[in-house]
Amino acid sequence: MSSDVIVAGLGYVGLPLAILAAEAGHAVTGYDLDVGRVKRLLSGESYVEDVADERLAMTLSCGRFRPTVAEVDLGSFDVAVIAVQTPLRDGAPDLSYVESAIRVLAPHLRQGATVILESTVYPGTTEEFAGPLLAELSGLRPGPDFRLGFSPERIDPGNRTWSLESTPKLVSGVDEESLAAVRAFYDSFVEQTVPVAAPKVAELAKLIENTFRHVNIALTNEIGMLAAELGIDVWAAIDAASTKPFGFMPFVPGPGVGGHCLPVDPVYLSWRVHRQLGKRFRFVELANDINDRMPQYVLQRLSAGLNTRRKCVNGARVLALGMAYKRGTGDIRQSPALAVIDGLLAMGAQVRVADPHVIEETPVDHRVVRVEVTAAELAQADAVLILTDHDEFDYQVVAEKSGYVLDCRGRLAAGSVIELL
Repeated sequence: MSSDVIVAGLGYVGLPLAILAAEAGHAVTGYDLDVGRVKRLLSGESYVEDVADERLAMTLSCGRFRPTVAEVDLGSFDVAVIAVQTPLRDGAPDLSYVESAIRVLAPHLRQGATVILESTVYPGTTEEFAGPLLAELSGLRPGPDFRLGFSPERIDPGNRTWSLESTPKLVSGVDEESLAAVRAFYDSFVEQTVPVAAPKVAELAKLIENTFRHVNIALTNEIGMLAAELGIDVWAAIDAASTKPFGFMPFVPGPGVGGHCLPVDPVYLSWRVHRQLGKRFRFVELANDINDRMPQYVLQRLSAGLNTRRKCVNGARVLALGMAYKRGTGDIRQSPALAVIDGLLAMGAQVRVADPHVIEETPVDHRVVRVEVTAAELAQADAVLILTDHDEFDYQVVAEKSGYVLDCRGRLAAGSVIELL
């Protein structure tokens, strides 16, 4: 059944959700405060790689998707989804964007409507923060008067195997009627919904998912650093361990963690644990420490590699492959590659960067030169640094034409000029 839907926040989560809901027949109004972002959408240009321009154009031409920055364009709705960012501010959760979205939506809330929070939050946010604020501003009660639930986003930018529609979707509600309404909405365009008992369960589940990744990446990063000192190829060891068909899941080292989840979500959980229980979440604190210092470790390894070749970082020409936080996407949020690039600049290096997924207009330090990966660029570099292992890079050419490579992603075989992180 078609519904009038508002999606608040048109980023990497909100835009794919809005387009998929529109394709399912819902009338979707997308609301975002970024004027430039909305202008691009209205012109048929997508800034999210998981949404092709052709899909966007189709939903616009059919009138099922209408992006706007104006609150006056918002009317009453059947379903509203809040998919705004939830960053950290001074090491604590920042729910100001969620609060702003609620204040925009509340005047349009009517009896029987459904509000769903998708933004990553600490356990208790839906029932203790979102619900009371909506009630205060609208005069309606969550549960008896309107439906309220939480359904955490599980979008993995650039993943060609698991999409929004094919990834099982956790759904929850503050009561049975809310759960039914939330589930019915997502059932209209995703393949499988997974109901859980309460919003707190879904909120914690989301944090568990990313804390699991964060901690295991930190473990692998530390093993990688120790393996390098022991003179052991950690990539070969991980491949060997991966042959075990049970009890092991491979994670790989890298220059750090980035994106909208791993640097933030585990802190939401540790903050809540400390605030409510007065206890420390030591695994998260340790993982943060290890992953946060990986960019500095990359700089140390690069400096050591240049030193063995009687060169120093100051004045060296360094070609960095990749700025995005992960392969196959142009997402640079919290990217460790940017921290490495900033460190190279601070050490006096001449930095040249190639990334086919990050648009040229992306703001970077004026000293950074954007280039294509050519044989000449590789040959002229004192060091080549693989920070993001996009498939578009020709790694055979990188291996053949470079004088020295520090591979932070394990795409090349170790050799006389190729050093693995």
